[in-house]
Amino acid sequence: MLPSRNKWQIVTFILTWVAYASTYLLRKNLGVIKSDLESELSLSKPQLGWLDTAFLLPYATLQVLIGPVGDYYGARKTLSTCLLLAAVSMVTCGQWSTFQMFAILYFFNGCAQSQAWPNCVKGLGFWFKKEQTSTLFGVWGTCVFVGGIGGTSLAVYLQSSYGWRYVFATPSYIVAVIGILIFLFLRTPEEVTAGKINKADQDAVNSKYSEVKSSPETSVGILQLLKIPMLAEIAVTTFCVKMVRYCMYMWLPMYLHQHLGYEKTEAGMLSLSFEIGGVLGSAILGYAIDKCLQGQTTKGCIICVVLSTLALVMFLVTSNFGIYFNILSMLLFGVFNCGPDPLLTGTLPLEIGQTSNRNIQAALSGFVNGFGSLGTVLQGPMIGLIVQYYSWEAILHVMIFICLIGTVTLMKAAFTKTRLQPQSPVLV
Repeated sequence: MLPSRNKWQIVTFILTWVAYASTYLLRKNLGVIKSDLESELSLSKPQLGWLDTAFLLPYATLQVLIGPVGDYYGARKTLSTCLLLAAVSMVTCGQWSTFQMFAILYFFNGCAQSQAWPNCVKGLGFWFKKEQTSTLFGVWGTCVFVGGIGGTSLAVYLQSSYGWRYVFATPSYIVAVIGILIFLFLRTPEEVTAGKINKADQDAVNSKYSEVKSSPETSVGILQLLKIPMLAEIAVTTFCVKMVRYCMYMWLPMYLHQHLGYEKTEAGMLSLSFEIGGVLGSAILGYAIDKCLQGQTTKGCIICVVLSTLALVMFLVTSNFGIYFNILSMLLFGVFNCGPDPLLTGTLPLEIGQTSNRNIQAALSGFVNGFGSLGTVLQGPMIGLIVQYYSWEAILHVMIFICLIGTVTLMKAAFTKTRLQPQSPVLV
């Protein structure tokens, strides 16, 4: 065993956790200031929705198209560059007043952040064993939701204290500093041991996310990926889960302010209950699946997606019952909607990858996360148009329907797993 392996496990876990959490400092500010952009810059709701798309479209598509870039340049260089470029793209955003400039800057922000997830996973994966997948990614996945809480809280504070134009620069400086720390301290086992690691040590720290160079034996095309059993269904479920989650991320403060009548600052802080639920769900679900469901990841995710649908129905029915019902509904929905996310995009694709002799786990995970992120692209224009021409309540009905689609497709994946299990017992 490596003499300092435990120390480097902790260092790598913290660095990658903080790195991915920090990306939300440059995402969540837009959801907080949408009411200001509408009132002060006269942006329409469809335009506000297109700002979401300006960020999320390159974020989703580049994950799929250039995912292997981290294989060639390494997680340390790629991740640190991503964070620095994202910071540069956002630092001057508050100085502009036109829809076009906001869209351009958020487009570059999305391009830069597209490689953050796969390279955090690559950097983390070197140091942990294959048997730790569900628990590891359940706990590590809390960075998504803690980052969202931090991003919203910081944006609300800067908005209320200094005005909406100040919600961009400070988060950009923080992300830039984290990018520098990643470049200085993120390491692989080979770098730590100066290339003298032996095979037994490598096996001890190797994981399903090993950072490998792409080769004809390990690279697969999108059409080939779609032929792999269960992958398409899991990708569609991820699409639905992420679409609904980003509806809450990007529009919940505005919904609470305009539809339920909360003050801007109060609406921003109340929206954190959804993200607090996400932290709890992500931290608990992976451990519960390993301990209570004997590692049946698909079954655990199905239960959560069903309960998230019921929690959203509860939010719709009780929306006018007062603040305590609002907080409880958003908290429960956060637990059950956000909890499965790191398992759908991390654990399940890698378990499916066990059926292949090629090392295609990174391609599987990137495809599921990238395809799922396309759902986040569509939610912006969709919500903007529905709210403008129908109502806020119509949005909740659409979100419930999307959750039901995710439930059905994940159930189909479970049936496929059951059918294939005699031939491929390691699937899920």
